[in-house]
Amino acid sequence: MLRTKDRINRLLAERTGQPLKRVEKDTDRDYFLTVTEAKKYGLIDRIIS
Repeated sequence: MLRTKDRINRLLAERTGQPLKRVEKDTDRDYFLTVTEAKKYGLIDRIIS
């Protein structure tokens, strides 16, 4: 289970451009983002309204 979490964190860091340490911190507990924050974080490419 820990290997899976580590792999997911590494993929998120790679794809979003966020430092691995930040992704690890953000995914340790519930972390909610608005759509604007998700775009800024790099999780989404664009917002469809």
